[in-house]
Amino acid sequence: MNLELLRRLCETPGVPGREERVRSLIEQEIDGLFDEVHVDAMGSLICTRRPVSGRSSTSKKGKKSKKSATDAKQPTRIMLAAHMDEIGFYVRHVDDKGFLWVNPAGGFDTRNLFSRRVLVCTERGDFVGVMNPGGRPVHIASPEDRKKVPEANEFFVDLGMDADEVRKAVQVGDYVVMHEPFIDQPQKVVSKALDNRIACYVAIEAVRKLAASRSQSARHAAEVVVAFTVQEEVGLRGALTAANHIDADYGIGLDTTLAVDTPGVPETERVTQHGEGVGIMVQDSSMIADYQLVSDLCAVSEKKKIPHQRCILPRGGQDGAMIQRANAGAKTGAIVVGTRYIHTVTESIDKADLQAAVDLVAAWIPTVK
Repeated sequence: MNLELLRRLCETPGVPGREERVRSLIEQEIDGLFDEVHVDAMGSLICTRRPVSGRSSTSKKGKKSKKSATDAKQPTRIMLAAHMDEIGFYVRHVDDKGFLWVNPAGGFDTRNLFSRRVLVCTERGDFVGVMNPGGRPVHIASPEDRKKVPEANEFFVDLGMDADEVRKAVQVGDYVVMHEPFIDQPQKVVSKALDNRIACYVAIEAVRKLAASRSQSARHAAEVVVAFTVQEEVGLRGALTAANHIDADYGIGLDTTLAVDTPGVPETERVTQHGEGVGIMVQDSSMIADYQLVSDLCAVSEKKKIPHQRCILPRGGQDGAMIQRANAGAKTGAIVVGTRYIHTVTESIDKADLQAAVDLVAAWIPTVK
């Protein structure tokens, strides 16, 4: 497995609306894998790979109408969506003492934000700081203080610099991400931003696998468009504009999902389990998957002996929902990787599940005619 690529993806900062560093890394990594690459107005990276045999012409921006009864030569179009953004913050205020007050960009459980190292990304460079909530520390806190869970707007960042230096370096609108190392465990990978750099990794490695294979079974008749999207964590925004432009026949949202196979959670709420394979999403709060597509994905998994598990996520969504609703609609599903401790700096995935996701995407694409 190319875990070095996953490490670089996870450790590169990119909150909703500021995904440009991640996009640049992906652009370098996919060189030669696609026939056409462009960045749309919102910042999503749109990458088109035409059918392996009999490649058809495409306009400069890759726009093409769906197949019609009078144009049998028009290839079926698949859209894979993988969002580049991670949850983080924007600086909303720099106070007189040089403390930074932040506004969240994405969903946080603030119980996970105490005593965190963060990276503040500015036009003058990146600065390492620490994040804590305002209030009394443990030695002087009252019992009532200790029970309180702060709101997101009560957290501040300390850069360990003089206030004048902070004001010279940081301005309102600079962004902040968690600053924790990528950890390679025997069976797992632990990192911040696995949601959703996993999907970027899966998309790249699946297309790379298709491109490298000499097998006839790896040749695909469909046009494959991978959209590395922006601003998913604040409402699937980049996927909406990308999906309207691409106008796909089939859509797959690539993402993480919950794996709460951990102490304290009832078995009925696990969603997925580590080590049981790639997740094939049937329903989440943003989308009900096309039942035939779910069946097809399961059938491919069984035929290729790819470990897989069907799953339902009661709350939470992913970019596939926007593909499903764009223009005249598309047959849509989601391929997901179960993740423990999601939206924390200790997000954890099983390596075998990750490989299964790559294998399923690469095996399914050639089956679409």
